[in-house]
Amino acid sequence: MISVEVALGHLFELVAPLEKEEVPLLEAAGRVLAEPVLAARDQPPFAASAMDGYAARASDVHEGAELSVIGEAAAGHAFEGQLGHQEAVRIFTGAPVPDGADIVVLQEDVDRSETSITITDRHKVENWIRPAGGDFQAGHLIDAPRMLRSADVALLAAMNIATVHVHRAPVVALISTGDELVMPGEAPGPDQIVASNSFGLAALLRDLGAIPRLLPIARDSKAALNTVFDLATGADIIVTIGGASVGDHDLVGSVAADRGLDRSFYKVAMRPGKPLMAGRMGDAVLLGLPGNPVSAMVCGHVFLTPMIHRLQGLEAAPRLRRTARLAVPMPPNGPREHYMRATLKTGELTPDSRQDSSLLSVLAGANALLIRPPKDPARERGALVDYLPL
Repeated sequence: MISVEVALGHLFELVAPLEKEEVPLLEAAGRVLAEPVLAARDQPPFAASAMDGYAARASDVHEGAELSVIGEAAAGHAFEGQLGHQEAVRIFTGAPVPDGADIVVLQEDVDRSETSITITDRHKVENWIRPAGGDFQAGHLIDAPRMLRSADVALLAAMNIATVHVHRAPVVALISTGDELVMPGEAPGPDQIVASNSFGLAALLRDLGAIPRLLPIARDSKAALNTVFDLATGADIIVTIGGASVGDHDLVGSVAADRGLDRSFYKVAMRPGKPLMAGRMGDAVLLGLPGNPVSAMVCGHVFLTPMIHRLQGLEAAPRLRRTARLAVPMPPNGPREHYMRATLKTGELTPDSRQDSSLLSVLAGANALLIRPPKDPARERGALVDYLPL
């Protein structure tokens, strides 16, 4: 068995950033920017009022001053004239500041008559003007690679960018294996269970910005498995779930070998998830996950997620670990790295008392995977430990 670190190294050797494509900005969220982008304009493009009030000259503004109101400026409708001495322009948030004005007096800090305003004692000296280019200026850089969040998309739109170059979204074929499985909504036989792993992994992949292809369940025969493998043509990664161990009905390894699999490794010193297999099969990477539901999902977080990030153009790196303090003492760990379902609350981690790899309800109730290194000694309450957020 190899370590998780070594396994990740082999997986990164199997994947490389996918080709670039140009997409409309409306479709850019969750994609990885492939080329740097420069702003095409200043934001704001003019000095703009930050509040509703009156634009004036600061030298004219003091308690008791009376200013003549000579016009109005609204967002999208500038005042075209020149502001003179002891004059003011009614102005609304976002409107261009008139020529000659260098302060906006809040509307609640004046008394208004039909044609003039009087500055009251409520006025506080602040200009309430957003300077031209105060947010960003033409040439402002958004560097690549970068996973585009909603805030990034808003910034790109403000920069007057209509399309961006991103890496193609990875396509991942998901194949559940086993005679014991039926699809959700079907009536299981007395010796069958409902397939869950592929649906959980598909949801994870969508969250990552990948495109999952959920293929039919492969029954326990070489012919059935070959048929489903044929349906995976065009995928960047083929993920098999179950059938990768060494039992009489575990056929993934032998069928994949017959199809030319160049295997990188088999078995990782971790729990849950030991029977993990990977290699290259034709144009795709094959990742064989364990069949136990929690094992498959944990391997999805630990191995599949970094692979997707790499295909998207991000750095080849494991998921970033965080640290927190233990809420309870823990006994020594065994020889394999252990990813324990846990709950993080008020900065402390509490591992669930049940860690069986078949218990999806425990995984659904967890918000972290507490990581115990191999042969980690006993830990006291309050000890710092690593974890992955879920």
